[in-house]
Amino acid sequence: MQKQKMSTRYMAVVAMFTAVAFVAVLLAKVIPNVAGFLSYEPKDAVIVIASFIFGPMTGVIISLLVSFIEMISISTTGIYGFLMNVVSTCAFVVPAAWLYKKDHSQKGAVLGLGLGVVLMAIVMVVWNYIITPFYMGVPREVVAGMLASVFLPFNLIKGGINAALTLLLYKPIVGALRKAGLVEPTHSSHKGKFSLGFTLFSVAVLVTFVLLFLMMIGVL
Repeated sequence: MQKQKMSTRYMAVVAMFTAVAFVAVLLAKVIPNVAGFLSYEPKDAVIVIASFIFGPMTGVIISLLVSFIEMISISTTGIYGFLMNVVSTCAFVVPAAWLYKKDHSQKGAVLGLGLGVVLMAIVMVVWNYIITPFYMGVPREVVAGMLASVFLPFNLIKGGINAALTLLLYKPIVGALRKAGLVEPTHSSHKGKFSLGFTLFSVAVLVTFVLLFLMMIGVL
């Protein structure tokens, strides 16, 4: 009975995170695209928070669910968009959650997210080189010329914003879930408390990457 209760609670939380992540996709539609087709979405921050709580595999599950819902509802890129969304999110979320699971602390969270940002940016350079020519309908040489000037900086900036959002939102979200009885205390506590200094650091990282994004879309 207890195992069934835990399974039901887990599925409820996964469904909730999936819904919030998809809403984040919808809200992000008002943000201008980079190079006409690269869109920033805060869904990765939502998914990595779930992964920090339940582990990397939960992030993979939510990524598949959100990307599939997006593909059959609002996406114009079909299976290519689905594939790229899953690869991008998993490249960011899985290493971040894996390292955080190894070192369940503020340091582990920062290092894990940093690792996720770097790996996601590298992986997406490769995948954009392979896949983008098909759904953009352009020669591979055109995409190759955009790898260092567009795709790499875009993914680093996107990852940096989502990493900073995760650092800021993780503790209050987990605290709310714990109070609601949706997660176990042993799965939702950092070693030690977030200090004011850590919060200011997270805000500074967020502001920095947001400014870089605004420069990239030509607002600044």
